[in-house]
Amino acid sequence: MDHTEQNETEQITTASPLAKLIEQVEGQIQNIIVGQKPMIDLLLAGLLADGHILIEGAPGVAKTLTAKLLAKLVDVQFSRIQFTPDLMPSDVLGTSVFNPQTATFQFKPGPVFSNIVLIDEINRAPAKTQAALFEVMEERQVTVDGHTNHMRAPFMVIGTQNPIEHEGTYRLPEGQLDRFLMKIVVGYPSLEEEITILERQNQQAITTLLDDIKPVITAEILEHARKQIRAIHIEPKLIEFIARLVFATRNDRSLYIGASPRASIALMQTAKAIGVLRGRSFVIPEDVLYAAPAVLRHRIHLTPEREMEGATTDDVLREIISSLEIPR
Repeated sequence: MDHTEQNETEQITTASPLAKLIEQVEGQIQNIIVGQKPMIDLLLAGLLADGHILIEGAPGVAKTLTAKLLAKLVDVQFSRIQFTPDLMPSDVLGTSVFNPQTATFQFKPGPVFSNIVLIDEINRAPAKTQAALFEVMEERQVTVDGHTNHMRAPFMVIGTQNPIEHEGTYRLPEGQLDRFLMKIVVGYPSLEEEITILERQNQQAITTLLDDIKPVITAEILEHARKQIRAIHIEPKLIEFIARLVFATRNDRSLYIGASPRASIALMQTAKAIGVLRGRSFVIPEDVLYAAPAVLRHRIHLTPEREMEGATTDDVLREIISSLEIPR
């Protein structure tokens, strides 16, 4: 066995305890959620890569259920915020309340002060409330009345939105979209999967199954896992491929806005997390290709001409990837 093969064997052995833990988490999720493997994979990758996730899909495809299930499997604080058009920034971040006993104002934290925050229908709140999330999503802190309040680690925002209902919704600002590590698009289940869903629901209610779920990952284990992710080996040629892919989005005629360097970093970190989910401690080209649509689709914007043709950002990404030489 040469030196390279020995290193690979050692890397796989090192990654195994984490891979077994992830396998246990995936198993518990799949006991309740039927199908939707890409969504589960990418949600776990986002958790490991320390990023926020936006989930888009029609009502009833288990977006909220999967997010709640993930939160139950991690032994940390969880809060859920239902965004509505009348929601104010203070309803999310918190506000200063006057204490007559001490004659001072005291900060009362809002529901965003948690570890995993599920924001349902995130595009229903107006721009002022959306803007309130900028600082907390990027810097993991909230500034109110000149005082900065830091979030406890881990901190992860999972937002859900419906792609087909636009009445009473507000388009998310580009700056906020860019703060999401990934945008996961969830489709309908297959016929076979829907039959399985009905059979399971006929036997036992989902709420009962959720009550039986016990945490698998502690905050300490998650922090250790994230350190392992950052140490995952990635070849220079793959780093260059990521840079070329993101750079190509800025020069494509089908796009009027390309991805930023933040997208390059997000793609590298997500590819590392996917590698660990696959039981490896090194990145291969397939990890990058698997992560690319979710990491880039919300960071690029089609020209009006391509939109009129019925193209999607995923279509353009496929065209860009096919034009690049994939390293082997």
